[in-house]
Amino acid sequence: MRRDLAVAIGLAASLAAACAPSESEPPQIVEDAPVLLFEGARVILGDGDLIENGAFLVQGDRIVALGRAGEVTTSPGATIIDLSGTTVIPAMIDVHTHLGYEAYTSWGADNYTRENVIEHLERYAYYGFGAVFSAGSDPHDLALDIQRAQQQGDVGGARFLFAAGMAPPDQGPNAQFVGHALTLAEQTGMTVLTGVTSAEEGRSAVREVAREGIRFIKIWVDDRGGSQEKLGRDVYRAIVDEARVRAIDVFVHQQNALDMPDLLEAGVSGFLHGRIGAATDDLLSAQIRDAGAFLVPNLGLGELRRERLGDDRFLLETTTAEVADRLNEAYDARTRARGGVISGRAAAEAALRQGFQRLLSANVRIVLGTDAGALPGHFFGYTGHRELEIFVRIGMTPMQAIVAATGRAAAGLGLSDMGTLAPGNSADFVILDANPLDDIRNTRAISRVYLRGLEVDREGLRARWTGGG
Repeated sequence: MRRDLAVAIGLAASLAAACAPSESEPPQIVEDAPVLLFEGARVILGDGDLIENGAFLVQGDRIVALGRAGEVTTSPGATIIDLSGTTVIPAMIDVHTHLGYEAYTSWGADNYTRENVIEHLERYAYYGFGAVFSAGSDPHDLALDIQRAQQQGDVGGARFLFAAGMAPPDQGPNAQFVGHALTLAEQTGMTVLTGVTSAEEGRSAVREVAREGIRFIKIWVDDRGGSQEKLGRDVYRAIVDEARVRAIDVFVHQQNALDMPDLLEAGVSGFLHGRIGAATDDLLSAQIRDAGAFLVPNLGLGELRRERLGDDRFLLETTTAEVADRLNEAYDARTRARGGVISGRAAAEAALRQGFQRLLSANVRIVLGTDAGALPGHFFGYTGHRELEIFVRIGMTPMQAIVAATGRAAAGLGLSDMGTLAPGNSADFVILDANPLDDIRNTRAISRVYLRGLEVDREGLRARWTGGG
């Protein structure tokens, strides 16, 4: 059955890929669409600026005007929504995820279905995210099919972007993940990971990605502690060179800062794992900045495993008690295995702060990414808020953290109509009952979420996921 579905989707993809619109192409404003005027909120724009007592006008799925309350005028038929006492931020963006494999009660290839990916996009929407980037682990034809359905208005949730993944054959992701990715490819008959062993194979793979209409490539340059073969320098340089000709951005998974200078010289657009340590010195920080590449610190994937997450009410909004208990049991088992003691935490925190400060001082483009879905229990949407808390704890201001999750994240993915609140941009925003500039944890105080001008039914989603409806 799944192979039959793969063939059907593959045929549709081959017919439509050439004419499929870009995932960042803005829809046209519908002249007779409802007009909504939001007034009275503190409006954080996503570029570092804000408007106290602001107002913005939404028509259809676009923001058409923005300014101070009383200065934005509209027609007599507009609906006026009073947001006094609230704060509005742009919908956030997660620049490093792996959709499809997580089912909350289990994790693996068997969970990857169209319906599960759409649910993940809805989970991101619930938590105030307007776009997500799935990094190199998706079946191409199925992912393209979901993108087209979203562009046509048939699928909601956060905007879905994804990359084609390239690594040495049968390698790339961690040992658990790569096995499931290969199984998924076999089950669906679709391309999930492309194995390359030479420069010419790399160039050929890029040309195929261009024919499919995929805008991003992810490469793995990591030997996994000697357990895998690292993608060779001549191979990744050929991939990046061919991708540049075809206007395809290449992002990289790397675990060694010593690999970063040559990757920057090759022309990669971003790093999905920031190596924030002594090797990320002032010289490398300046090189990242000057190359215009972004960097995802990706800190929560390790840190949140040291917490009893099942007790967090913000996560419990979208999970059952059974899932929360399973998370706590996994935490308790890890704690028992290490004797309940973690040594060297203070020294590690100090080194992390120092490395992070070097990046901030150099004005490196730090963006939000979580690696959600790459391992069991690292959940969608929730982990993005937690990542922002880590950013602020180790040196960012709340405003800098919000920009990392909005304007800078959108720029990193080439989303010209997202990430900031501005006339002409997509009407993707989050209404908060508390000010995140006072405390970054106030990004949790979500009152309403609007994506493409429509309010997300958070109550309905919550009831579905927790069994309360």
